[in-house]
Amino acid sequence: MAAQHPAPKFVHPAEEVFARILDFYGIPWEYEPRTFPLEWDEQGNVVEAFTPDFYLPDQDLYIELTTLRPQLSTRKNRKLKRLQELYPDVNIKLFKRRELRNMMLKYGLVEEAAAIAGTQAQKNGDTQDTQGER
Repeated sequence: MAAQHPAPKFVHPAEEVFARILDFYGIPWEYEPRTFPLEWDEQGNVVEAFTPDFYLPDQDLYIELTTLRPQLSTRKNRKLKRLQELYPDVNIKLFKRRELRNMMLKYGLVEEAAAIAGTQAQKNGDTQDTQGER
C-alpha cells in the first residue's frame, strides 16, 4: 500500500516523480527532513549547510537528486563530500540526471524522463537545482 503524504512543495519536478515512484512501491519517505551544517563562522553561526531531498527511514538513507550538467555539479559534489567527512555515519546517495532519467524510463514515465533530457532541460535544472540547494 502506498504511503500517504501531505503534498510537499517540491523544488524540482524530478523530486515529485521520485516521490510518486516511492509511493507506488510503498516505500516510506520524508521530504527534506534535516539540514546538515557544513561550515561555521568564527562565532559558531552556520554559513553553509546541505539539505538532502529525501530520507528513506526504512533504509536509513538520504537521497539527493540533481539535474545539473556535470560541469556545474562541482559545488554539490563538494557539499556531499563535506557532509560525508563531518557525518560519516550518514548514508547518502546522489542520483544524477542520467540515473533519474533511466529510472523514469524503467518505470514507464516517458514524458517525465523527456522533461529532464537534453540541453534545455539541463539549463532549466541548473536554475532550479542551484535555487533549491541549501
